[in-house]
Amino acid sequence: MHLVADEYDAVVVGSGPNGLMAAVMIAMAGRRVVVFEAAPTPGGGLRTEELTESGFRHDVCSAVHPLGVSSWAMRELPLTHHGLRWVHPDVPLAHPLDGAAGEDAAILHRSISITAAGLDGDGPAWSSLMAPFASAGFGLVDDLLSPLRVPRHPIAAARYGLVGLRPATLLARRFSGDRARGLLAGLSAHSMLPLDQVITAGFGVMLGALGHLAGWPVAAGGSQSIADALLALLAAHGGEVVCGHRVDDLASLPPARVVLADVAPQALVAMAGDRLPARYRRRLLRFRHGPAAFKVDYALSGPVPWTDPRVAGAGTVHVGGALEEVVAAEGEIASGRHPARPFALVCQPSTWDPDRAPPGKHTLWTYCHVPRGSTVDMTERIEAQIERFAPGFRDVIIARHSSSPADIEAHNPNYVGGDISGGVNDLRQFVMRPAPSLHPWRTPADGLYLCSASTPPGGGVHGMCGWHAARLALRTELRS
Repeated sequence: MHLVADEYDAVVVGSGPNGLMAAVMIAMAGRRVVVFEAAPTPGGGLRTEELTESGFRHDVCSAVHPLGVSSWAMRELPLTHHGLRWVHPDVPLAHPLDGAAGEDAAILHRSISITAAGLDGDGPAWSSLMAPFASAGFGLVDDLLSPLRVPRHPIAAARYGLVGLRPATLLARRFSGDRARGLLAGLSAHSMLPLDQVITAGFGVMLGALGHLAGWPVAAGGSQSIADALLALLAAHGGEVVCGHRVDDLASLPPARVVLADVAPQALVAMAGDRLPARYRRRLLRFRHGPAAFKVDYALSGPVPWTDPRVAGAGTVHVGGALEEVVAAEGEIASGRHPARPFALVCQPSTWDPDRAPPGKHTLWTYCHVPRGSTVDMTERIEAQIERFAPGFRDVIIARHSSSPADIEAHNPNYVGGDISGGVNDLRQFVMRPAPSLHPWRTPADGLYLCSASTPPGGGVHGMCGWHAARLALRTELRS
């Protein structure tokens, strides 16, 4: 290991989007910072690899980035000057439904009015639900991603709270048709909670409004491009990154005024030992992780043959059928079971970013939710769901790469048991993660911060956990 300096203002452990964001913020403030990453390459959930065959580039974890293009942290940085390019599909999202043939899917367009026109009699209800939040713009997004701060847009935030605290199943009563109800169910299922639980409507409304406000883009070349842009910006401001260096004990780190850990709470306990008070350690060890993901990446000989041809124009496809079916599937997972018809999240990036696959061929990214620590192979069930809405899908498969929860955790230890959200997203843990505090990024140990997705505002490629932690450190220990 070669380091430029003997002593640093800040050391960051972990190079996921939050760790990199924290390092960039500190480096841009003129402080000396180094990042240590256990894996041979940096990026955490932002990695793109040839998982199936040569020439097919697959996003190992995250693939679609409505929060990446929308978050306060990402918007403030000149990442496009360092190689990041957002690619916007013609349609952010499609949700196929069962039908004899033709245009049966619910389609979320950037335009609220065009979306509403395709929702039969539910168009006015969809517009009245989504328009106030999309019109509130990035100001509301900033408030929602800074949940412990007094909102700068209190009226929009209060309106969101009145709607978002509800269960998705209750909010769905606004609609009478399967299209709007299915569309809301798929959006809300990103919570990885049973859809009859409070707060699930908030996920659906926020993600739907982001689709209208900013779209659901992918990063050109793969999600690794986001990490590469952050790394380039960090290097431009003198920051360092050391890969292949696992940190098991914070005492092994070079001297620094602060340490920011982009790790799971249990990992921080192992690293910090007695530096953390016993009561705080117990709280971290009681931190609750959520359901897991089972992921399949495909190399395809051609595009997916969707029954509704409009679905081919969507970057993201929610495969799960009507609201009742999505509700049942997510409910089974919460009960520790594996649904026969899982709700699958699908991304078809090579349609819009052709460098992801050889000429004329395609990549497909998909996962479904499973109980944490599951050992059940869901590949066949996912394929059956896609085949249901795209007959002939199996005929275009060249190769597949399946990742169990254990595989996902092995690739990134922050995904404990395959939990890609950094912890359960229920109301209690949405804000009070990893422990109740007005400044949850700062631990009771002097100069030690937690900046992973296990802190507010939680999972997603937005960098805001690292952004909040770095700003807090710069206001306190790193003021001069």
